[in-house]
Amino acid sequence: MRGKYILLAEDNPNDAELTVSALADAHMADPIVVVPDGAEALDFLYRRGKYVERNKEDPTVILLDLKMPKVDGMEVLRSIKQDPLLRRIPVVMLTSSREEADLVRSYESGVNAYVVKPLSFEEFINAVREIGLFWGFLNEPAPPSPRSPGAGPA
Repeated sequence: MRGKYILLAEDNPNDAELTVSALADAHMADPIVVVPDGAEALDFLYRRGKYVERNKEDPTVILLDLKMPKVDGMEVLRSIKQDPLLRRIPVVMLTSSREEADLVRSYESGVNAYVVKPLSFEEFINAVREIGLFWGFLNEPAPPSPRSPGAGPA
C-alpha cells in the first residue's frame, strides 16, 4: 500500500470527519488528504499554491462531494476527466443529492461511481468502509500517467 492515498473533497466538516473515521476503522493503511472545497481539490491535483511541493503520486481514488463552495464537484470531475494526466484516477461522487439530473450529469462526465450518503450514521459508516475497501484494496489502479510538476490548467 506504500505510496497510495485517498483525496477527500468535502465541505461539511462532520461528513469529512465521519468519512476519515470510517476509513480508519476499516484499517485502511492509506493516508487520507482532506480538502474543504473544489478549488482546493484542483490546486491539490495540479500542485498549485500550497500544494506545489506535494508528492508526485496522484491519489488512488478521489471521493468528491457534489455541492461544494468555490468550485462544485461537477466542475472538479469534468476537469479531472478532461485532463489526459488525471483522467485515470477513479472518482467516486459521495453526495447527499438524489436528483436524477445530478446522477446523469455525473456519469456523462466520467464519474466511476455515484454513492448517495445514507442518512443514518451506521449506514454512512458502512458505505464509506465499503468504498474504501473496494477502491483501496480490491480495485487494481491504472498505471500512473507521466506528468510534470505544476502541469494542468491555471
